[in-house]
Amino acid sequence: MGGDRGPAAVVAGISRSAAKNPNIGFILHGPEDTLNKLVAKRKPLNGRCEVRHAEGIVTMGEKPSHVMRHGKGTSMWSAIESVRNGEATVCVSCGNTGALMALSMVRLRKVPGVNRPAIACLWPSRNPNGFNVMLDVGADIRADEQDLLQFALMGASYARNGLRLPHPRIGLLNVGTEEHKGRAELKAAHDLIAEAAPANDFDFVGFVEGGDIPSSKVDVIVTDGFTGNVALKTAEGTAKLISDLLKSAFKYSPLSRIAAVLAFTSLQRLSKRIDPRRVNGGVFLGLNGTVVKSHGSADATGVSAAVKLAFQLAQSGFSERLAARVASAQPARQDTPHDEAKSGN
Repeated sequence: MGGDRGPAAVVAGISRSAAKNPNIGFILHGPEDTLNKLVAKRKPLNGRCEVRHAEGIVTMGEKPSHVMRHGKGTSMWSAIESVRNGEATVCVSCGNTGALMALSMVRLRKVPGVNRPAIACLWPSRNPNGFNVMLDVGADIRADEQDLLQFALMGASYARNGLRLPHPRIGLLNVGTEEHKGRAELKAAHDLIAEAAPANDFDFVGFVEGGDIPSSKVDVIVTDGFTGNVALKTAEGTAKLISDLLKSAFKYSPLSRIAAVLAFTSLQRLSKRIDPRRVNGGVFLGLNGTVVKSHGSADATGVSAAVKLAFQLAQSGFSERLAARVASAQPARQDTPHDEAKSGN
């Protein structure tokens, strides 16, 4: 209920997901009358959607501390409780990020051994699967060397289960690739991650720079939440700028309009490739339950993308695997993708 576009966009998005995937069901949390009317207009949701009444709404401007004290009757609280009680496998929300993280930490609790949860996002890249993973992108602005090590372990597990990469490559974001560059905690984290790599079945490629984030040299980029969030918002703004400049350029003259028609198929492919809606959904890592944070401004396409990611993680048993991987601060046993083994993380 707390997204910028309101519940209509959410219902439209889950309707798209329902039409594509017959093996998915939904629990919608919010005012019953409002949601029942929206669901009734979507044939793919017939018999696939349960409405859970919740009067309160967490707005984008509310402080997380206030929501933690007074948010029990809200749709956000109700959605997280459905995961806590085992009624839902994953919670997907377009609402207030700070409030969602705060409630998730209080109701789901952190995995034993995790100091700071992280938000992981998918980033368009030159890799064959089209994406890299980056974390943290906004759960907490601080991270010491032990936090960065845990981020690396969680990111490796996410890459295995979210991108089906059996042996992911981990990079630590820095201002240069030389080992003598960067803050003291980055240098310490470099050594810790390198030491943990063999036992945890991932390759550590060392320090990477901002230009390497969309490259093919790495699968997971580890950084603190302040840097990661700035990088993410910068990339989204740049993608929007490029899209607007292209549209303006092709409208400049009659010849450019003809060129746009001739290049229509290629432009459509480019637009789809850089469309942030296709990679909508930041995953909260380090909690006893899976929570996917959709952009607050997500439309039906964006919501559907977040639901698709949530379903894939649910199928893989991701939450249990992640808990097994980072149950303590020490490197744990190896794991394998879901389709290759029934246990692991």
